[in-house]
Amino acid sequence: MSTEVQIHEKLPLAQAIPLGLQHVFAMFGATVLVPFLTGLSPSVALLSSGIGTIIFLLLTKSRVPAYLGSSFAYIAALTTFVQSGNTSGAMGGVLAVGVVYIVLYLLMAAFGTRWIHTIVPPIVAGPVVAIIGLSLTPVAADMASGNWYIAAFTLAVAALLSVYAKGFFKIIPILVAIIIGYIVSAGMGLVDFAPILATLRPEKFFLFPVQLGSNFQLPSLDKAAILVMAPLAMVTIIEDLGHMIVLGNITHSDPIKNPGFHRVLLGNGLATAVASFIGGPPVTTYGENIGVLAVTRVYSTFNIWIAAFLAIAFSMINPLQAAIMSIPTAVMGGVCILLFGMIGAAGLRTLIEAKIDFSETKNLIIASVIFALGIGLPEHSVAWATVVGITLNLVLRGHSENPSGKLNQ
Repeated sequence: MSTEVQIHEKLPLAQAIPLGLQHVFAMFGATVLVPFLTGLSPSVALLSSGIGTIIFLLLTKSRVPAYLGSSFAYIAALTTFVQSGNTSGAMGGVLAVGVVYIVLYLLMAAFGTRWIHTIVPPIVAGPVVAIIGLSLTPVAADMASGNWYIAAFTLAVAALLSVYAKGFFKIIPILVAIIIGYIVSAGMGLVDFAPILATLRPEKFFLFPVQLGSNFQLPSLDKAAILVMAPLAMVTIIEDLGHMIVLGNITHSDPIKNPGFHRVLLGNGLATAVASFIGGPPVTTYGENIGVLAVTRVYSTFNIWIAAFLAIAFSMINPLQAAIMSIPTAVMGGVCILLFGMIGAAGLRTLIEAKIDFSETKNLIIASVIFALGIGLPEHSVAWATVVGITLNLVLRGHSENPSGKLNQ
Protein backbone atom coordinates (compact mmCIF):
# COMPACT_ATOMS: atom_id res chain seq x y z
CA MET A 1 0.00 0.00 0.00
CA SER A 2 1.35 3.44 -0.92
CA THR A 3 2.11 6.06 1.72
CA GLU A 4 -0.90 8.14 0.68
CA VAL A 5 -4.21 7.14 -0.88
CA GLN A 6 -5.35 9.90 -3.23
CA ILE A 7 -8.83 11.38 -3.61
CA HIS A 8 -9.72 9.39 -6.73
CA GLU A 9 -8.35 6.05 -5.54
CA LYS A 10 -10.53 3.18 -4.30
CA LEU A 11 -9.35 0.59 -1.82
CA PRO A 12 -10.93 -2.89 -1.68
CA LEU A 13 -14.18 -3.02 0.30
CA ALA A 14 -12.52 -5.05 3.04
CA GLN A 15 -10.36 -2.00 3.73
CA ALA A 16 -12.74 0.77 2.63
CA ILE A 17 -15.58 -0.25 4.99
CA PRO A 18 -13.47 0.03 8.18
CA LEU A 19 -12.12 3.34 6.88
CA GLY A 20 -15.68 4.56 6.33
CA LEU A 21 -16.62 3.36 9.81
CA GLN A 22 -13.70 5.34 11.18
CA HIS A 23 -15.21 8.49 9.66
CA VAL A 24 -18.61 7.62 11.18
CA PHE A 25 -17.09 7.32 14.65
CA ALA A 26 -15.27 10.62 14.18
CA MET A 27 -18.39 12.62 13.37
CA PHE A 28 -21.02 10.70 15.34
CA GLY A 29 -20.75 12.33 18.76
CA ALA A 30 -20.92 15.91 17.54
CA THR A 31 -23.61 15.20 14.95
CA VAL A 32 -26.03 13.67 17.47
CA LEU A 33 -25.11 16.18 20.20
CA VAL A 34 -26.73 19.03 18.26
CA PRO A 35 -30.21 17.45 18.17
CA PHE A 36 -29.89 16.41 21.83
CA LEU A 37 -29.23 20.04 22.78
CA THR A 38 -31.90 21.53 20.54
CA GLY A 39 -34.75 19.05 20.93
CA LEU A 40 -34.60 17.56 17.43
CA SER A 41 -34.35 13.84 16.68
CA PRO A 42 -30.80 12.39 16.82
CA SER A 43 -31.88 9.65 14.43
CA VAL A 44 -33.12 12.13 11.85
CA ALA A 45 -30.00 14.29 12.29
CA LEU A 46 -27.85 11.25 11.55
CA LEU A 47 -30.01 10.44 8.54
CA SER A 48 -29.80 14.00 7.20
CA SER A 49 -26.00 14.03 7.62
CA GLY A 50 -25.69 10.84 5.56
CA ILE A 51 -28.05 12.07 2.83
CA GLY A 52 -26.44 15.50 2.90
CA THR A 53 -22.96 14.04 2.45
CA ILE A 54 -24.14 12.06 -0.58
CA ILE A 55 -25.62 15.23 -2.10
CA PHE A 56 -22.37 17.07 -1.39
CA LEU A 57 -20.22 14.36 -2.98
CA LEU A 58 -22.43 14.27 -6.09
CA LEU A 59 -22.34 18.04 -6.60
CA THR A 60 -18.59 18.29 -5.98
CA LYS A 61 -17.98 15.42 -8.43
CA SER A 62 -16.45 13.26 -5.66
CA ARG A 63 -13.40 15.54 -5.61
CA VAL A 64 -13.76 16.86 -2.05
CA PRO A 65 -13.32 14.26 0.74
CA ALA A 66 -15.51 16.06 3.27
CA TYR A 67 -18.21 14.69 5.56
CA LEU A 68 -21.22 16.87 6.43
CA GLY A 69 -22.47 16.74 10.02
CA SER A 70 -24.77 18.82 12.23
CA SER A 71 -23.61 22.43 12.56
CA PHE A 72 -23.06 23.94 16.02
CA ALA A 73 -23.51 27.50 14.75
CA TYR A 74 -27.31 27.22 14.85
CA ILE A 75 -27.78 25.57 18.26
CA ALA A 76 -29.08 28.65 20.09
CA ALA A 77 -31.51 29.62 17.31
CA LEU A 78 -32.81 26.07 16.84
CA THR A 79 -33.28 25.61 20.58
CA THR A 80 -35.36 28.79 20.84
CA PHE A 81 -37.87 27.74 18.21
CA VAL A 82 -37.95 23.95 18.69
CA GLN A 83 -38.39 24.05 22.46
CA SER A 84 -41.13 26.65 22.13
CA GLY A 85 -43.05 24.17 19.98
CA ASN A 86 -42.37 25.89 16.66
CA THR A 87 -40.44 23.07 14.96
CA SER A 88 -41.88 23.86 11.54
CA GLY A 89 -40.71 27.47 11.90
CA ALA A 90 -37.25 26.24 12.90
CA MET A 91 -37.17 24.09 9.77
CA GLY A 92 -38.14 27.18 7.76
CA GLY A 93 -35.05 28.86 9.20
CA VAL A 94 -32.92 25.84 8.21
CA LEU A 95 -34.36 26.06 4.69
CA ALA A 96 -33.44 29.77 4.59
CA VAL A 97 -29.85 28.88 5.47
CA GLY A 98 -29.76 26.51 2.49
CA VAL A 99 -31.17 29.23 0.25
CA VAL A 100 -28.40 31.67 1.30
CA TYR A 101 -25.82 29.06 0.28
CA ILE A 102 -27.50 28.51 -3.07
CA VAL A 103 -27.74 32.26 -3.80
CA LEU A 104 -24.00 32.64 -3.12
CA TYR A 105 -23.36 29.63 -5.36
CA LEU A 106 -25.17 31.40 -8.21
CA LEU A 107 -23.12 34.56 -7.67
CA MET A 108 -19.83 32.66 -7.61
CA ALA A 109 -20.82 30.56 -10.61
CA ALA A 110 -21.42 33.80 -12.51
CA PHE A 111 -18.35 35.76 -11.37
CA GLY A 112 -15.88 32.97 -10.66
CA THR A 113 -13.87 31.98 -7.59
CA ARG A 114 -10.30 32.92 -8.58
CA TRP A 115 -10.51 36.00 -6.37
CA ILE A 116 -10.66 33.79 -3.26
CA HIS A 117 -6.95 32.94 -3.49
CA THR A 118 -6.18 36.65 -3.90
CA ILE A 119 -7.89 37.64 -0.65
CA VAL A 120 -6.78 34.49 1.23
CA PRO A 121 -3.00 34.16 0.64
CA PRO A 122 -0.88 31.79 2.79
CA ILE A 123 -0.32 34.42 5.49
CA VAL A 124 -4.10 34.40 6.08
CA ALA A 125 -4.79 30.77 5.22
CA GLY A 126 -2.12 29.28 7.49
CA PRO A 127 -3.27 30.89 10.77
CA VAL A 128 -6.95 30.31 9.87
CA VAL A 129 -6.27 26.61 9.31
CA ALA A 130 -4.38 26.47 12.61
CA ILE A 131 -7.16 28.09 14.64
CA ILE A 132 -9.78 25.78 13.14
CA GLY A 133 -8.00 23.01 14.98
CA LEU A 134 -6.86 24.96 18.04
CA SER A 135 -10.28 26.53 18.65
CA LEU A 136 -11.73 23.02 18.89
CA THR A 137 -9.18 21.71 21.38
CA PRO A 138 -11.12 22.97 24.44
CA VAL A 139 -14.00 20.77 23.28
CA ALA A 140 -11.67 17.77 23.10
CA ALA A 141 -10.18 18.59 26.51
CA ASP A 142 -13.65 18.89 28.03
CA MET A 143 -14.57 15.49 26.60
CA ALA A 144 -11.36 13.98 27.94
CA SER A 145 -11.85 15.49 31.40
CA GLY A 146 -14.46 12.85 32.26
CA ASN A 147 -11.61 10.37 32.71
CA TRP A 148 -8.14 11.61 31.83
CA TYR A 149 -6.61 8.16 32.25
CA ILE A 150 -8.85 6.63 29.58
CA ALA A 151 -8.42 9.68 27.35
CA ALA A 152 -4.63 9.58 27.65
CA PHE A 153 -4.59 5.81 27.04
CA THR A 154 -6.75 6.15 23.90
CA LEU A 155 -4.64 9.05 22.64
CA ALA A 156 -1.46 7.03 23.21
CA VAL A 157 -2.87 4.04 21.30
CA ALA A 158 -3.87 6.26 18.35
CA ALA A 159 -0.48 8.00 18.29
CA LEU A 160 1.53 4.77 18.55
CA LEU A 161 -0.51 3.09 15.82
CA SER A 162 -0.17 6.14 13.55
CA VAL A 163 3.62 5.99 13.83
CA TYR A 164 4.53 2.35 14.33
CA ALA A 165 1.67 0.22 12.92
CA LYS A 166 2.23 -1.68 9.70
CA GLY A 167 -0.03 -2.34 6.74
CA PHE A 168 -3.75 -1.71 7.08
CA PHE A 169 -3.62 -0.94 10.81
CA LYS A 170 -1.56 2.15 10.02
CA ILE A 171 -4.50 3.76 8.19
CA ILE A 172 -7.19 2.94 10.75
CA PRO A 173 -5.49 4.09 13.98
CA ILE A 174 -8.49 6.14 15.10
CA LEU A 175 -10.93 3.25 14.69
CA VAL A 176 -8.62 0.78 16.46
CA ALA A 177 -7.89 3.24 19.27
CA ILE A 178 -11.61 3.80 19.86
CA ILE A 179 -12.28 0.05 19.95
CA ILE A 180 -9.38 -0.63 22.36
CA GLY A 181 -10.38 2.36 24.50
CA TYR A 182 -13.95 1.04 24.57
CA ILE A 183 -12.85 -2.44 25.65
CA VAL A 184 -10.63 -1.08 28.43
CA SER A 185 -13.43 1.26 29.57
CA ALA A 186 -15.88 -1.65 29.64
CA GLY A 187 -13.41 -3.64 31.76
CA MET A 188 -13.30 -0.73 34.21
CA GLY A 189 -17.10 -0.61 34.40
CA LEU A 190 -17.36 2.70 32.54
CA VAL A 191 -19.71 1.50 29.78
CA ASP A 192 -23.47 1.31 30.34
CA PHE A 193 -24.83 -1.58 28.27
CA ALA A 194 -28.44 -1.15 29.42
CA PRO A 195 -29.46 1.21 26.56
CA ILE A 196 -28.04 -1.27 24.03
CA LEU A 197 -29.92 -4.21 25.56
CA ALA A 198 -33.14 -2.16 25.61
CA THR A 199 -32.96 -1.69 21.82
CA LEU A 200 -32.72 -5.42 21.09
CA ARG A 201 -36.48 -5.85 21.43
CA PRO A 202 -38.17 -6.26 18.00
CA GLU A 203 -40.37 -3.19 18.37
CA LYS A 204 -37.32 -0.98 19.06
CA PHE A 205 -34.81 -2.51 16.67
CA PHE A 206 -35.67 -0.21 13.74
CA LEU A 207 -35.83 3.39 14.93
CA PHE A 208 -36.26 5.56 11.86
CA PRO A 209 -39.88 4.87 10.84
CA VAL A 210 -41.05 5.72 14.37
CA GLN A 211 -38.97 8.89 14.55
CA LEU A 212 -40.05 10.09 11.12
CA GLY A 213 -43.71 9.64 11.96
CA SER A 214 -43.47 11.61 15.21
CA ASN A 215 -41.06 14.38 14.21
CA PHE A 216 -41.68 15.08 10.55
CA GLN A 217 -42.92 18.61 9.89
CA LEU A 218 -42.68 20.56 6.67
CA PRO A 219 -40.86 23.90 6.92
CA SER A 220 -43.03 26.97 7.39
CA LEU A 221 -41.96 30.45 6.37
CA ASP A 222 -41.65 31.86 9.87
CA LYS A 223 -40.28 35.40 9.51
CA ALA A 224 -38.61 35.46 12.93
CA ALA A 225 -36.81 32.13 12.38
CA ILE A 226 -35.65 33.19 8.93
CA LEU A 227 -34.32 36.55 10.17
CA VAL A 228 -32.46 34.87 13.04
CA MET A 229 -30.96 31.90 11.17
CA ALA A 230 -30.30 33.11 7.61
CA PRO A 231 -27.51 35.58 8.61
CA LEU A 232 -25.73 32.77 10.48
CA ALA A 233 -25.13 31.12 7.12
CA MET A 234 -22.29 33.60 6.54
CA VAL A 235 -20.54 32.20 9.63
CA THR A 236 -20.61 28.60 8.39
CA ILE A 237 -19.75 29.66 4.83
CA ILE A 238 -16.55 31.29 6.09
CA GLU A 239 -15.82 28.18 8.16
CA ASP A 240 -16.38 26.06 5.03
CA LEU A 241 -13.82 28.20 3.23
CA GLY A 242 -11.36 27.52 6.04
CA HIS A 243 -12.06 23.80 5.82
CA MET A 244 -11.45 23.80 2.08
CA ILE A 245 -8.10 25.49 2.66
CA VAL A 246 -7.28 22.80 5.22
CA LEU A 247 -8.33 20.03 2.84
CA GLY A 248 -6.25 21.49 0.04
CA ASN A 249 -3.25 21.63 2.34
CA ILE A 250 -3.66 18.07 3.61
CA THR A 251 -4.61 16.37 0.32
CA HIS A 252 -2.25 18.39 -1.93
CA SER A 253 -5.23 19.56 -4.00
CA ASP A 254 -7.14 22.80 -4.52
CA PRO A 255 -10.88 22.26 -3.91
CA ILE A 256 -11.47 26.01 -4.13
CA LYS A 257 -10.39 25.84 -7.78
CA ASN A 258 -11.35 22.25 -8.65
CA PRO A 259 -14.24 21.48 -8.41
CA GLY A 260 -14.65 25.08 -7.19
CA PHE A 261 -15.81 26.69 -3.97
CA HIS A 262 -19.13 27.50 -5.64
CA ARG A 263 -19.83 23.75 -5.95
CA VAL A 264 -18.92 23.31 -2.28
CA LEU A 265 -21.53 25.95 -1.42
CA LEU A 266 -24.15 24.35 -3.67
CA GLY A 267 -23.56 20.91 -2.16
CA ASN A 268 -23.74 22.24 1.38
CA GLY A 269 -26.75 24.43 0.61
CA LEU A 270 -28.83 21.69 -1.01
CA ALA A 271 -27.88 19.27 1.77
CA THR A 272 -29.11 21.78 4.36
CA ALA A 273 -32.30 22.44 2.40
CA VAL A 274 -33.04 18.71 2.25
CA ALA A 275 -32.38 18.44 6.00
CA SER A 276 -35.08 21.04 6.61
CA PHE A 277 -37.68 18.81 4.90
CA ILE A 278 -36.92 15.77 7.06
CA GLY A 279 -36.55 17.56 10.39
CA GLY A 280 -32.76 17.79 10.67
CA PRO A 281 -30.41 20.65 11.62
CA PRO A 282 -28.22 22.50 9.10
CA VAL A 283 -25.17 20.52 8.04
CA THR A 284 -21.60 21.62 7.47
CA THR A 285 -18.16 20.19 6.72
CA TYR A 286 -16.58 18.58 9.79
CA GLY A 287 -13.16 19.26 11.27
CA GLU A 288 -13.16 15.84 12.96
CA ASN A 289 -13.21 14.06 9.62
CA ILE A 290 -10.58 16.36 8.16
CA GLY A 291 -8.45 15.36 11.13
CA VAL A 292 -8.93 11.70 10.21
CA LEU A 293 -7.58 12.46 6.72
CA ALA A 294 -4.56 14.18 8.20
CA VAL A 295 -3.76 11.31 10.55
CA THR A 296 -4.32 8.44 8.10
CA ARG A 297 -3.23 10.12 4.83
CA VAL A 298 -6.08 8.27 3.13
CA TYR A 299 -7.99 10.91 1.13
CA SER A 300 -10.28 8.70 -0.96
CA THR A 301 -13.81 10.07 -1.33
CA PHE A 302 -14.95 6.46 -1.77
CA ASN A 303 -14.51 6.06 1.98
CA ILE A 304 -16.68 9.15 2.57
CA TRP A 305 -19.39 7.59 0.40
CA ILE A 306 -19.25 4.48 2.57
CA ALA A 307 -19.41 6.60 5.73
CA ALA A 308 -22.53 8.35 4.43
CA PHE A 309 -24.33 5.09 3.70
CA LEU A 310 -23.28 3.68 7.08
CA ALA A 311 -24.67 6.79 8.78
CA ILE A 312 -28.01 6.29 7.02
CA ALA A 313 -28.05 2.63 8.11
CA PHE A 314 -27.17 3.55 11.70
CA SER A 315 -29.99 6.11 11.78
CA MET A 316 -32.43 3.28 11.17
CA ILE A 317 -30.87 0.50 13.29
CA ASN A 318 -31.29 1.40 16.93
CA PRO A 319 -28.83 -1.10 18.52
CA LEU A 320 -25.96 0.15 16.34
CA GLN A 321 -26.76 3.72 17.21
CA ALA A 322 -27.01 2.86 20.90
CA ALA A 323 -23.68 0.99 20.79
CA ILE A 324 -21.88 4.02 19.38
CA MET A 325 -23.63 6.29 21.88
CA SER A 326 -22.30 4.08 24.67
CA ILE A 327 -18.67 4.91 23.82
CA PRO A 328 -17.36 6.85 26.84
CA THR A 329 -16.88 10.54 26.16
CA ALA A 330 -13.30 10.32 27.41
CA VAL A 331 -12.44 7.80 24.69
CA MET A 332 -13.63 10.21 22.00
CA GLY A 333 -11.91 13.07 23.80
CA GLY A 334 -8.58 11.26 23.54
CA VAL A 335 -8.80 10.78 19.79
CA CYS A 336 -10.20 14.29 19.23
CA ILE A 337 -7.13 15.80 20.91
CA LEU A 338 -5.09 14.16 18.15
CA LEU A 339 -7.53 15.00 15.34
CA PHE A 340 -7.88 18.68 16.23
CA GLY A 341 -4.19 19.03 16.97
CA MET A 342 -3.34 17.66 13.51
CA ILE A 343 -5.47 20.39 11.93
CA GLY A 344 -3.61 23.02 13.94
CA ALA A 345 -0.29 21.57 12.81
CA ALA A 346 -1.49 21.61 9.19
CA GLY A 347 -1.90 25.39 9.47
CA LEU A 348 1.66 25.81 10.67
CA ARG A 349 2.82 23.62 7.79
CA THR A 350 1.09 26.02 5.39
CA LEU A 351 3.16 28.91 6.75
CA ILE A 352 6.39 26.90 6.59
CA GLU A 353 5.84 25.61 3.05
CA ALA A 354 4.92 29.12 1.83
CA LYS A 355 8.15 30.43 3.44
CA ILE A 356 6.32 33.29 5.12
CA ASP A 357 8.79 35.95 6.27
CA PHE A 358 7.88 36.92 9.85
CA SER A 359 10.54 39.63 9.89
CA GLU A 360 7.90 41.55 7.91
CA THR A 361 5.76 43.47 10.42
CA LYS A 362 2.71 43.11 8.17
CA ASN A 363 2.90 39.31 8.24
CA LEU A 364 3.48 39.27 11.98
CA ILE A 365 0.46 41.50 12.61
CA ILE A 366 -1.90 39.51 10.39
CA ALA A 367 -0.92 36.17 11.92
CA SER A 368 -0.97 37.55 15.47
CA VAL A 369 -4.45 39.03 15.19
CA ILE A 370 -5.88 35.89 13.57
CA PHE A 371 -4.43 33.68 16.32
CA ALA A 372 -5.58 36.03 19.10
CA LEU A 373 -9.15 36.33 17.84
CA GLY A 374 -9.39 32.70 16.78
CA ILE A 375 -8.41 31.40 20.19
CA GLY A 376 -9.76 34.22 22.37
CA LEU A 377 -13.28 34.88 21.12
CA PRO A 378 -16.01 32.78 22.78
CA GLU A 379 -18.30 32.42 19.73
CA HIS A 380 -17.78 32.06 15.97
CA SER A 381 -14.07 32.68 16.54
CA VAL A 382 -12.96 31.14 13.23
CA ALA A 383 -15.36 33.25 11.19
CA TRP A 384 -14.44 36.53 12.88
CA ALA A 385 -10.72 35.81 12.78
CA THR A 386 -10.96 34.96 9.07
CA VAL A 387 -12.84 38.16 8.23
CA VAL A 388 -10.43 40.33 10.21
CA GLY A 389 -7.40 38.53 8.71
CA ILE A 390 -8.68 39.05 5.16
CA THR A 391 -9.39 42.73 5.92
CA LEU A 392 -5.93 43.32 7.39
CA ASN A 393 -4.28 41.66 4.41
CA LEU A 394 -6.18 43.89 1.98
CA VAL A 395 -5.56 47.07 3.99
CA LEU A 396 -1.84 46.39 4.44
CA ARG A 397 -1.38 44.87 0.98
CA GLY A 398 0.83 47.59 -0.48
CA HIS A 399 3.23 47.77 2.45
CA SER A 400 6.60 45.99 2.49
CA GLU A 401 9.75 46.34 4.58
CA ASN A 402 11.67 44.18 2.12
CA PRO A 403 14.08 46.32 0.10
CA SER A 404 13.25 44.35 -3.03
CA GLY A 405 9.61 45.22 -2.60
CA LYS A 406 8.63 41.55 -2.57
CA LEU A 407 6.84 39.69 0.18
CA ASN A 408 7.27 35.99 0.72
CA GLN A 409 3.63 35.11 0.16
